[in-house]
Amino acid sequence: MQIASPDLDLTLRALSSGDIRTAARLITFIERGTTGLTPLLQTLYRNGGRGRIVGITGPPGAGKSSLTNKLISVWRKQGLTVAVLAIDPSSPFTGGAVLGDRLRMMEHACDPGVFIRSMASRGQLGGLAKAAGDALTILNAMPWDIVLIETVGVGQNETDVMRHAEVVLLVQTPMGGDDIQAAKAGITEIGDIFVVNKADHPQADHTVRQLESMVALGNCLHPDRTWLPPVVKTQANSGEGVKVLTNHIDRRFVHLARNPEVAEKQSRERIRHRVGEILQQLLNQRMRSNGGGWLDEAIEPVVARKSDPYALAATLIERL
Repeated sequence: MQIASPDLDLTLRALSSGDIRTAARLITFIERGTTGLTPLLQTLYRNGGRGRIVGITGPPGAGKSSLTNKLISVWRKQGLTVAVLAIDPSSPFTGGAVLGDRLRMMEHACDPGVFIRSMASRGQLGGLAKAAGDALTILNAMPWDIVLIETVGVGQNETDVMRHAEVVLLVQTPMGGDDIQAAKAGITEIGDIFVVNKADHPQADHTVRQLESMVALGNCLHPDRTWLPPVVKTQANSGEGVKVLTNHIDRRFVHLARNPEVAEKQSRERIRHRVGEILQQLLNQRMRSNGGGWLDEAIEPVVARKSDPYALAATLIERL
């Protein structure tokens, strides 16, 4: 699909007014790899930055979707509008989203102040779908107060969410493994707020103390940090602790507003990561297209060891 100028203007106006159908259609185009969307995405990015982007991550079975459902309820009672991008596991048959996340949020399905979109991870490491960045660009250009992105749940590789969200909730459970497993640096260092869900479990307080000790140790190692991540107990099924959690989310955004140097540093890191994603997509497209067979010709000297993969990669970047 190639968007013509009049259609581009109509699309921009529809998204600016919060048209859910237009957003859903565009996200579908993105997932399908439809060409011609770049001018629209460029304009949306420049006009975006309206909503607060909150990421929620953690291992499978931690209760992320149920917690998201309760977060939506609290925010809606406060009069806030919410868009959710839920990354689901891929169907082994169709490659589409399994839609487990959306099923847990069905009570909000008819609420015009809520938009829930499931995306298939399609085997992508890091907990997010490849199209998530473009989908967030669309949602963040719409008049949503909160844009929440929930990752698929892939354990300790699930760090991509910090490259997209301004505030990251890391959900753990008392049944999440031994002390060493829970304190793995790769996953715990990404959390702005730690959430111990299933707080009615006998080991919940132990898990809270363990995380608080880890936060205290991190503060000792990095005394220049201006934010000490809180540890919050929740019970997603009953909603216990969720209002407290939203208060901490608000505190984190206030902290970022009062410390613009911290917010700017994080923004730069997110943009650096996003540019890297786009470059990778462009390279993949160039290699798949192989227009005129030029790539096959360029590979021949590498096969004959008259050239090397490093030189060929540099040539590909030059030809973007």
